[in-house]
Amino acid sequence: MTDQAIELTTGGYKAVAKLCNALMTGLVLTLVTRRGEDDAARFVFGHFRRQHLEKFLPGLTKLGLGGLPDAVACAQYHYFSNAMGGVKTEYVRESDEKAWVRYPPPRWIWQGTAICGVPLSVNEAILHGWHGHNGVSLGNPRLGFVCTGQTVAGDPGLEGYYFDYGREIGEDERVRFAPDERMPDFDPALAPALDVAAWPDDRLRKVERSYAMEYVRSLLPVMGELFGEAATEDLLGITARLIGMQYRDDVAALLGIEGTSASAFAQMLAQVLAAQGEEVRIDGNVVRQQGWRLMRDLDVPDAGARALNRLWEGMAAAHNRHLSLAFELDADEFVWRVG
Repeated sequence: MTDQAIELTTGGYKAVAKLCNALMTGLVLTLVTRRGEDDAARFVFGHFRRQHLEKFLPGLTKLGLGGLPDAVACAQYHYFSNAMGGVKTEYVRESDEKAWVRYPPPRWIWQGTAICGVPLSVNEAILHGWHGHNGVSLGNPRLGFVCTGQTVAGDPGLEGYYFDYGREIGEDERVRFAPDERMPDFDPALAPALDVAAWPDDRLRKVERSYAMEYVRSLLPVMGELFGEAATEDLLGITARLIGMQYRDDVAALLGIEGTSASAFAQMLAQVLAAQGEEVRIDGNVVRQQGWRLMRDLDVPDAGARALNRLWEGMAAAHNRHLSLAFELDADEFVWRVG
């Protein structure tokens, strides 16, 4: 047989985004239920701090925000970057020293009923991991973030403002909580807009996928550092399998996959991997992936690859419980044989 063509579609990009989003949310819930609230909060803090250090300053440049006052630049960064990833966001600039950002429900990261299982400390770890470090990364010791509402506490959205205190603040002031304050109403007509020429449609349609992929890309190193290789394989593996089973039907619908045959699953797997940006070939019921774009430049142990492969094992089990899915990996190639 010869290699079959793999079509890249908007549905494929949406499938990748949905799976990566669910995998991140699911892993946090797995940690809450199997390791406890403190370990879940440690993971979320480390995960968001790692993403901050990798993405924040380059992101400011990509979005053209470098010339703005720091508080305004930070709020606009979150407003733009999250909205481009499919997250509902709002923004209000009060002054050069004070600018608000708000994430109305439904919360992207704690999707659906998952929000009911997220402790307050785990949600707050996002703010300590990212928002509270913006001033440090900008070299502005006066800048902090004031959180005025959290959806997991029953507030109508996660919201807060970046504030330049005009004095050097202590580490404990980098994130402050003021639940009695409220963000002014958002007016879309007054909100800033992206430069259309710099962000054409063909670029924007991939952003939602890439936004969600980054969460999965950065979670493996953080899990390994905090909990070790064996625990990572166990915790991430069971999460991935459950997510694969739970989201198989959604992915099949997005890709237009019909039936429960081995060839239908091979096509579904190949299309998702290709939409993820991988170099993929499909020959009959054998899917081959050259390299691993998702984890580029990271030293990921085989245990991490095996854990993430359980996503496809779970999806195969829901697709047809009589299917077999053999997975082989070496330094250059992943191979799946569907039978």
